[in-house]
Amino acid sequence: QVQVVESGGGLVQAGGSLNLSCTTSGRTFIRSTMSWFRQAPGKDREFVASISGNGLKVYYADSVKGRFTISRDITKNLLSLQMNDLRREDTAVYYCAADDSPSRAYSFSTVIATRLYEDWGQGTKVTVSS
Repeated sequence: QVQVVESGGGLVQAGGSLNLSCTTSGRTFIRSTMSWFRQAPGKDREFVASISGNGLKVYYADSVKGRFTISRDITKNLLSLQMNDLRREDTAVYYCAADDSPSRAYSFSTVIATRLYEDWGQGTKVTVSS
């Protein structure tokens, strides 16, 4: 059974930093695209960042570019999201998502679509206070 588990969320003041982690078990996602999405109260789930299976192709939403960094450690089956200079509008539940199939690097329009991902975590809540 595939499990995707996020951690690292919490309450932080505006301008602060958090590092989110995502671990998987039950299958390997070494060659798969993995991404972070977020969902604020009353809003649709939105794309945040993506990284290809080989780690060479990364994408970011415009709203987080220059502040967030996605990375992965294949040896530890770990996906991370370093979030700096957090703003109130970053408040949301953050989800880790994994594409089941090994892939080449997808285009931006492909990775931002939730339908690409078969496996999702339960989310970790990030609250940014002013």
